[in-house]
Amino acid sequence: MRFLDRLQPLALLALRLILGVVMIGHGYGKVFHGGLAQHVQRVSSLGLPGWWAYLSAFTEFFGGMLLIVGLLTRLVSLAMLIDMFVAIWKIHWKNGMFGKGGYELTLTLATIAFALIFLGAGPIAIDAIRGGRGGGSARPKKA
Repeated sequence: MRFLDRLQPLALLALRLILGVVMIGHGYGKVFHGGLAQHVQRVSSLGLPGWWAYLSAFTEFFGGMLLIVGLLTRLVSLAMLIDMFVAIWKIHWKNGMFGKGGYELTLTLATIAFALIFLGAGPIAIDAIRGGRGGGSARPKKA
């Protein structure tokens, strides 16, 4: 099964693409078409500062784009992990894991972000082209 190690770059690419596309989808309505004002209002109604809405909307939309190309992967993944934890805590927790509006999707997205923080973007990413800063590697480098 060691031959599967050679496919790790594709696995990291898949994680980045899925997380990025899903987050862009969730952030798009918040950033465009008047959704930002509604998002600020919703975040404020949860007892959080309204300016957090800007952070979450931009993290989801623009951070999703950055993940797709593999730029600043670890930093963006950390921001998304925090975004998902706040969403679980303030919105989804009361519905349980599998109830309507439950936290199974946000927990899955948070887990992908968590993995990307530690594994980095992999070699199929702008981070890797920039010299590995933020890209990381699934395997330790040989001396």
